[in-house]
Amino acid sequence: METPLPKMTQKRQVTAIIILLLLWEAGGQIIKYSVLEERDSGSFVANLAKDLGLGLGELVSRGARILFKGNKQHLQIEQKSGNLILKEKLDREDLCGDTDPCILHFQVLLKNPVQFIQGELQIQDVNDHAPEFLENEILLKISESSHPGSAYPLKIAQDLDVGSNTVQNYTISSNFHFHLFTRNHSDGRKYPELVLDQELDREEQPELRLTLTAMDGGSPPKTGTSQVLIIVLDINDNAPEFAQQLYQVQVPENSPIGSLVITVSARDLDAGIHGELSYSFFQSSNQVIQAFEVNTATGDIRLKKKLDFEEIRSYHMEIEASDGGGLSGKCTVAIEVMDVNDNAPELTVSLLINDIPENTPDTVVAVFGISDSDSGNNGKMMCSIQDHLPFLLKLTIENFYTLVTEGALDREEKAEYNITITVTDMGTPRLKTEHNITVLVSDVNDNAPTFTQTSYTLWVRENNSPALHIGSVSATDTDAGANAQVTYSLLPPPDPLVPLASLVSINPDNGHLFALTSLDYEALRAFEFRVGATDRGSPALSSQALVRVLVADANDNAPFVLYPLQNASAPCTELVPRAAEPGYLVTKVVAVDGDAGQNAWLSYQLLKATEPGLFGVWAHNGEVRTARLLSERDAPKQRLVVLVKDNGEPPLSASVTLHVLLVDGFSQPYLPAPEAEAAAAAPADPLTVYLVVALASVSSLFLFSVLVFVAVRLCRRGGAASAGRCPVAEGHFPGHLVDVSGTGTLSQSYQYEVCLMGGTGSGEFKFLKPIVPSLMSEGAGMDTAENANFINRLGFN
Repeated sequence: METPLPKMTQKRQVTAIIILLLLWEAGGQIIKYSVLEERDSGSFVANLAKDLGLGLGELVSRGARILFKGNKQHLQIEQKSGNLILKEKLDREDLCGDTDPCILHFQVLLKNPVQFIQGELQIQDVNDHAPEFLENEILLKISESSHPGSAYPLKIAQDLDVGSNTVQNYTISSNFHFHLFTRNHSDGRKYPELVLDQELDREEQPELRLTLTAMDGGSPPKTGTSQVLIIVLDINDNAPEFAQQLYQVQVPENSPIGSLVITVSARDLDAGIHGELSYSFFQSSNQVIQAFEVNTATGDIRLKKKLDFEEIRSYHMEIEASDGGGLSGKCTVAIEVMDVNDNAPELTVSLLINDIPENTPDTVVAVFGISDSDSGNNGKMMCSIQDHLPFLLKLTIENFYTLVTEGALDREEKAEYNITITVTDMGTPRLKTEHNITVLVSDVNDNAPTFTQTSYTLWVRENNSPALHIGSVSATDTDAGANAQVTYSLLPPPDPLVPLASLVSINPDNGHLFALTSLDYEALRAFEFRVGATDRGSPALSSQALVRVLVADANDNAPFVLYPLQNASAPCTELVPRAAEPGYLVTKVVAVDGDAGQNAWLSYQLLKATEPGLFGVWAHNGEVRTARLLSERDAPKQRLVVLVKDNGEPPLSASVTLHVLLVDGFSQPYLPAPEAEAAAAAPADPLTVYLVVALASVSSLFLFSVLVFVAVRLCRRGGAASAGRCPVAEGHFPGHLVDVSGTGTLSQSYQYEVCLMGGTGSGEFKFLKPIVPSLMSEGAGMDTAENANFINRLGFN
């Protein structure tokens, strides 16, 4: 189940997508500002919120940031006012050198949604540097034969300022021989030129000393001075001449210090000291003097320090060749620094979100810019991440990328991603930079708890103690935190008649199940219910499992004797003819046990007997049979005690007492022991004999009538059985019908008809057969085959 995104998050994602689709329009918007250098930190530049058309609250809510190349921060935003202020004092000369105008490019990043706005900050120069000559004294040798109007360029003064704040004019101290012109160099710089007004006479004045002053255009202007020493020489006919007026050379930036850059060469047609040449820099900048040196004798120009293409890409210098007579020639050397791929790309992260929720597609993870100080192919870059990651790199504006999710992430599949952003240039050899980002996927409650089993079967022995732990259920949730915390509960049973709340309870924290009451196998053999597992997420998710509880039988029911009844008012006496053969069936003890399984397997044994060897009991069916022939010595009245025992652990038992009367025939009456003995002891008179004979006759007639009646009944019963019905006795013996429920050894309900004879108080067992079988549902006891076996064991065939 996917959790819906909050409205704010949805709005943010939609807006981010729209902004990324309109990159061209966003990239075309440029805001421009200008500020004087050397202003204090915190100085006001502009109101950014007003210029962007945003309210004050929007700048804060959208997370506005200022990004400069190389992660340098020259500006910052006041959150309260929306003003753009200086973060530090800016020095135009440090930032741009002699480049004019000095413009710093920056970007305004609005994080929420992502939007880039290009910006330019122009740093205006202030006149904070005075002109400065590299030499305190300039030596100039002029022949006395020089004609008026001859011009002699002088070395220039350096001024780190630009525009009108740099050197604008030169002046020379008052004298009679020279005046000064300020002329423009090819690169725009102004240089002084000394012009001869009046011929020199070495014999009259061998040298002159003048003061050269350089003045900038600032307000107020600043000046710098240098002394010019002019030495008047004898006549020198030929000035040195270079083989080339312009020397051009390319030097790789990785050239070692001391390596030869170029050799300039000049010649002089004069002889002697006037033909000896000396090479030197003329009107060269401080950058040239720091980077190169010239051999005065050979004209070799060598590296003095390492070159850096990214700092200075070209050098222009003038080389002067002077002879011993004071004449000189000049040439220009143009040195182009060749770029070498010696700078690896740089990556600057502007926005990084380390923790993103799962199931939210197109989420911005990071915003970063890349740069390379090299040029050409050495400065061209390509950006990539590892394959098979659910993330994409999108180019927003030039050299700015956003890292977004390709689709919805699944924390359960992978909770952490280590992303390596690789930026590679196109130079030879290729250089690359790697930046590692760790993204954690936060959990959303999108997984319901899962039970380890779809259904559980638990066993509990009957007569258990209350609050007994009967088993456990367990469910797991692949989410994390509160979304994975599972609580358990009992669900309402489908059958409202099952009192589930009074039978079992469950621990909501660990799923342990407890029996609340003592269970009785004979009353409730099995029940089932459902358990729910619910997590603590929002919204909560849940699942269900089926639990079946089976009650195991315990041997808690002793055997119950159905026949002969032990609670009758008069004991049942069995009649056995003295002529009975060994194995004669005397009677059958019928007993049942309310337990099940082996706890209901009954066995019979003869516990006591008047004549121990006269009778025997079959262990499996309870039949009492004669063990030998009867003799006249056997007592006419026998008392037997039969023990019925189950197969439980420990076994339970019941006993039954049988009274057996040995008679010569079924027509012989029997009396209770006291009356019979008294009659035998009394002398028989004729009247008594007659009475006995009459009583015997009536008894025989009555017995014959009973036998006829029984025969008719048996015939009727047989006809009903053949028609598939088994009628119940019509109330003749209501006190002797025994109903046996389908428990224990009997798998179905039966009614047994027991007949007792009256008259003398003695009874005779006539028959014991099932009258109405009650079919039970499957699982309530033994099946039909077991019922048949059990009836066979009882001897009802």
